[in-house]
Amino acid sequence: MVGDDMRKLFGTDGIRGIANIEPMTVEMAMKVGRAAAHIFKDKDRRHRIVIGKDTRLSGYMLETALCAGICSMGVDVMLLGPFPTPGIAFITSNMRADAGVVISASHNPFQDNGIKFFAPTGFKLPDEVEKEIERLIFSNEIDSIRPTAEEVGKAYRIEDAIGRYIVHLKNTMPKGVELEGLKVVLDCANGAAYKVAPRVLTELGAQVISLNVRPDGENINRGCGSLHPEVISAAVRENGANIGIALDGDADRAIFVDEHGNVVDGDKIMALCALDMHREGRLKNNTLVATVMSNMGLDIAMKKAGIKVVKTAVGDRYVVEEMVKGGYNLGGEQSGHMIFLDHTTTGDGTLTALQTIAIMKKTGNSLSELASCMTTLPQILLNVKIKGKRDLREFPAITTMISKAEEDLGDNGRVLVRFSGTEPLARVMIEGEDKQRITIMAQEIADSIAKALG
Repeated sequence: MVGDDMRKLFGTDGIRGIANIEPMTVEMAMKVGRAAAHIFKDKDRRHRIVIGKDTRLSGYMLETALCAGICSMGVDVMLLGPFPTPGIAFITSNMRADAGVVISASHNPFQDNGIKFFAPTGFKLPDEVEKEIERLIFSNEIDSIRPTAEEVGKAYRIEDAIGRYIVHLKNTMPKGVELEGLKVVLDCANGAAYKVAPRVLTELGAQVISLNVRPDGENINRGCGSLHPEVISAAVRENGANIGIALDGDADRAIFVDEHGNVVDGDKIMALCALDMHREGRLKNNTLVATVMSNMGLDIAMKKAGIKVVKTAVGDRYVVEEMVKGGYNLGGEQSGHMIFLDHTTTGDGTLTALQTIAIMKKTGNSLSELASCMTTLPQILLNVKIKGKRDLREFPAITTMISKAEEDLGDNGRVLVRFSGTEPLARVMIEGEDKQRITIMAQEIADSIAKALG
């Protein structure tokens, strides 16, 4: 039976931590590779697992360790090198591999890294499969499985992967939509899309001003990308661009700025995309899937348009699971993860950019005009560093404070307190009509959590 520590190996988005410190060590990576290979090796034939990574320095050592572990179980490895996370999902499915592995810590600083998996279908692994990987790692059950001679796996590079992925992205654009005359500022965060994203937009006819496309292993996400939209905001104003797009380190999400340099977050992109698909009769079951972190303004805008909003826990994997279960084709997160299930199986920042630009071209409206479809309620989000996660019901002072805030806000706001799935943080989020009032509420709750768990 797997203990608590073992269950914590996988968070909401794979395994993550500081590279070369448990659990992100080469020893653990090799064990993860062996366990995953064992699970996906289900028939008497040659099996193949795709491995891709972002541009972090530690990606080399983890890639090598994973590759060694997988090959030691008699499974072949297809190496992509630096490649966007959604591109790895696409290649896994497109090349009919048995699984895909991503080595990335997304928007985290370069010293962090992570490992996450895609199933043969291109969807992220369900919780039960991740738990089985953990069980195999810690039970020593597969230590004796040692293929020899010609049964050992081999590794080789896929040379045409970028070309395949670029063609896939370009094919998601509506027929007849041209990007000539569109000036785009694109910040690739010195991350995984530094080659792909500029090429896609350029080949479609846009004038692209590319920023942060020279990764050195240490500058991924450093003062750039989706966590620093001020970079594209300034560049859009300076160059008179029509739109700014900021990707994160593994390019599975995007944050935008309009032609005035104002930030347009994932909620507004979801809203304008849902409205466009609704108008064209393409929004399946007339439903948008979002998470509990999405602003109440999104619910209000969708209700006005007659569109239903289904909420999930935080994490794009839970959004996708709900979409598949309910037969929906559009979902996403405020942070910029957007899932267009008609085109892809996971969040894709470049694809989201293409869909957003397509709506601009089809309607003839600017991004600021399109984004005005939703009014954002004031929102305060505070992150509290904690030593460990505990059930907040153990602390009556905290729960009483939360209940009082909810009662005071009534139907005109909401309170959400949760633990981060990837970092040692408690997140306190409050929305309401009076920003000063909700700021005080959020700070009081955050201080109380810090006192109890900090």
